[in-house]
Amino acid sequence: MDPLFLPSCQFDRTEVIKSNLHPVFAKVFTLDYYFEEVQKLRFEVYDIHGTHSIGTRDDDFLGGVECTLGQVHAEEISGNNGYVELFFCAKKLDDKDLFSKSDPFLEIYRINDDGTEQLVHRTEVIKNNLNPVWEPFKVSLISLCSCDEDRKLKCLVWDYDSRGKHDFIGEFYATFREMQKIGSGSKVTWDCMNPKYKLRKKNYKNSGVVILSELKLHRVYSFLDYIMGGCQIHFTVAIDFTASNGDPRNSCSLHYINPYQPNEYLKALIAVGEICQDYDSDKRFSALGFGARIPPNYEVKIQGVVEAYQNCLPKIQLYGPTNVSPIISRIAKLSAGEATVKEASRYHILLILTDGVVTDMADTREAIVRASYQPLSIIIVGVGNADFTDMQILDGDDGVLRSPKGEPVLRDIVQFVPFRDFKTASPAALAKCVLAEVPKQVVEYYSHKAICPMPPLPSCDFPASLANTPTE
Repeated sequence: MDPLFLPSCQFDRTEVIKSNLHPVFAKVFTLDYYFEEVQKLRFEVYDIHGTHSIGTRDDDFLGGVECTLGQVHAEEISGNNGYVELFFCAKKLDDKDLFSKSDPFLEIYRINDDGTEQLVHRTEVIKNNLNPVWEPFKVSLISLCSCDEDRKLKCLVWDYDSRGKHDFIGEFYATFREMQKIGSGSKVTWDCMNPKYKLRKKNYKNSGVVILSELKLHRVYSFLDYIMGGCQIHFTVAIDFTASNGDPRNSCSLHYINPYQPNEYLKALIAVGEICQDYDSDKRFSALGFGARIPPNYEVKIQGVVEAYQNCLPKIQLYGPTNVSPIISRIAKLSAGEATVKEASRYHILLILTDGVVTDMADTREAIVRASYQPLSIIIVGVGNADFTDMQILDGDDGVLRSPKGEPVLRDIVQFVPFRDFKTASPAALAKCVLAEVPKQVVEYYSHKAICPMPPLPSCDFPASLANTPTE
């Protein structure tokens, strides 16, 4: 079975399972994942008759299926999904200096599957001390042991030499599983051994003892942890129907429905909506309008949003002003209901499409500050050729957005882009730009609320015995 990056680039293939109509493939495919992009895949299944590569005349094509990576159940295997804080000290280390005591430091190496060694951490040097207490240090579980509790760690203790010719004191081997045996009031110890001394000295016991006095686990959840735990991304679009857009019946209008080419509103709507629909199980989006005399209110699928937009234009009168604070406040109030639930169940994205600078800037700033406490991200796309300089204030990229009274946002939740910057680019480029910050915003919200993902969690992200470790 071959997952293919469209249009024709073969990525990888599974092993061949012989004489089986219900195969379970063991091969794991590793792909780079980007929330903000539509990553299209094609899977093709072949019945292999020959001994050569797939695609020969002897092979039978059984069928294929196309989907997006967002629709596929996957497991995250990269990224820093957790880290550990380690507190090491030592007792009665060998003295390597003639007129003073050793200056010890500790090195920890991870032993890889191919036998190579990767330095994980080197402590500071403790001067003139045979009983050093090193500063605690933090390291990700990916770096420490590749999230494998039984992976061997080689630990070396040296006597520092300013010329770089450090004297070897001793070594020991450990695993992260051993480290976790540390308990309330108890410590984990290892004999620091010098192999040469062990061979030469009959009564040799060790060159000191290294002690793990404390271990703290910190669970760092990722965006995919929340998505795989069942968190749904609910998408709301709000479209500007103010008179400044021009009469929709006129070809110069930003709302003009050209039978041959979608207008800028539709291009932005489709580009962002196609990404978000993969993360909402019912695929039903709220569609709102502002600035018209009778604003429409629908809840439909992404194609339905497009149709609703096209159908409502002849039935409304474009008016004004461009007030967006009521829209933000409405969705923030809706998402506030999710905030009372002590689980990561639903996160909201509000897409605002507008042709001009908002006329209620002060109220909008206040609404955004209030909304930053809710499970909500806001994307504003400026359509047309208006001067959007003032809109950059809402983005917060040039500084922390504040309410008129000076209160800062809790989280940066707004992304603003002028559509004209993407007129000649692909829809994917626009989606990538406006959605790139969403995963971070989702994690920031749930981390601030100390809400863990709902089970099931990806099994390979974190050692099974640590899966229920609370965030510190």
